[in-house]
Amino acid sequence: DDMVRGLGALAGVGLRVWRFDGKRLRPAAGGDPGWTPPVPRAAGLVPTPTGAVWLAPVPGIQGFWIELGTDDEARAAAACLDVMPFVSLVLDGARERAALAEELAGRYEEIDLLYAISEILGHTVSLEDAAQTIVRDVSAVVGARRASIMVFDEPTGTLRAVAARGFTMPGEGVVAVDDECSVAARVFREQRMQLRDPSESADAIGDATTGCGQDRGYLGEAFLSVPISYAAPGGAARCVGVINLTDRIGGDRFTPGDRKLIGAIAHQIGAAIENARLVQLDRRQQRLRRELELAHDLQLRLLPSPTVLQGDAVVAARCVQADSVGGDFYTFSRLGQRRVGVMLGDVSSHGFSAALVMALVMSAAGIHAVASSNPDETLSALLDSLADELATTEMYLTVFYAVLDPDAGRLTYANAGHPHAFRVSREGDTKRLLATAPPLGLASQGTIERAELPWRRDADLLCLWTDGLVDARNADDEPFSEARVLDLIMRHRSEAPDAIVSAVMSEVEAFVSGPRDDRTLLVLRL
Repeated sequence: DDMVRGLGALAGVGLRVWRFDGKRLRPAAGGDPGWTPPVPRAAGLVPTPTGAVWLAPVPGIQGFWIELGTDDEARAAAACLDVMPFVSLVLDGARERAALAEELAGRYEEIDLLYAISEILGHTVSLEDAAQTIVRDVSAVVGARRASIMVFDEPTGTLRAVAARGFTMPGEGVVAVDDECSVAARVFREQRMQLRDPSESADAIGDATTGCGQDRGYLGEAFLSVPISYAAPGGAARCVGVINLTDRIGGDRFTPGDRKLIGAIAHQIGAAIENARLVQLDRRQQRLRRELELAHDLQLRLLPSPTVLQGDAVVAARCVQADSVGGDFYTFSRLGQRRVGVMLGDVSSHGFSAALVMALVMSAAGIHAVASSNPDETLSALLDSLADELATTEMYLTVFYAVLDPDAGRLTYANAGHPHAFRVSREGDTKRLLATAPPLGLASQGTIERAELPWRRDADLLCLWTDGLVDARNADDEPFSEARVLDLIMRHRSEAPDAIVSAVMSEVEAFVSGPRDDRTLLVLRL
């Protein structure tokens, strides 16, 4: 106001600045006279309650007029030439300051948004919760009525919506990445931004959703779809999702500033998506480890305690599995009249599939062992019980089963292809208990026979182990070998079975770095 009054005084006329608000003129500088002049078509005299005044538009500044308080046209025209450049300069500066202030306010809003997103991603555990807050705040800043964040699910090859605002995602928010009718899928595949100006047709921008039906693609006006990428340190960037914005308030297109802002936000979200994926993966691995530990404990509990034969025999057994679960097994049973049954076997694999067969064998063996005192009949019944499962899994198993009768001084056994079964005498003689049938489950399965040999109470040892024990290799790829196992047993044959087992297993552990296969050793003295 003071500047305008000073310019008027220098020009020798009263000076006032008016602004047109679309309906009428309003005083902008120089004071409010209490009346409003009419809007003229061009510079000239206009009537007012206090007399005629001169009104002229400010060139280059749309909507602004100056009033010169004189009805002398010549004088007004001369004064107009004097003051107009200064008024125009002042108004232009004010306009630039207003635009700058508006831009700074917008930048502050964007910076505040980026900071807020960083805070959200840093403190929110759930990706869905963080994404829902992000789409709400981003929509407000860029003026989008609808927004969504979609995350790539690699196992299913789909984009899954983790947050949406302003609409409900069709099809439970899942889109196949090869869907030709989805803008988001196209952005993911091409890993580049897609946008539409309301003034452009779909054909003009090469919209891939053209012709896909009214229920597909973006049905609104302007849209902006930006790939969300993540690059591991030292690695190439890969697309992990898409952020979509559509139907901008006011109907105009998304500005370059909007695109730059959304690109920065997409970069932030990319790191959050990757972190969420790693957290989810870690949780799955932890759950799997817990389940494996539980399976390991449960399987070991299936193996009987040596105390089962307490009073009738002294037995020791130890099983070391290559995986959390395995296919080696053993079991004992009391058969009455001081007779005992001992079974040890090895399923032709390891891991969960072998563990399943092992559990079935243990269950069936407990039933069939007490049903017959003849080992060949027991293994034949065992094969009948497992035939379908072995055929389905394409597995087989070697199994040795012996019945020891101390009163008769006899060991009767049936051996279905198990190579590591020995009788070791107190004097150091070893007798291999040869196979009487092929492994159970082989196509060429023949009749299971049985064999007998003398057994001396308190003088003989029954020693059984699986091939994982002799095949265990050292750093030079040298196997531990059957000879080493027999040598250790011979050196410790006068000791208790538990001491023999401990000596052999300790030597094997020192020989190799870790189990490549399940390994089991059983020693019994009757």
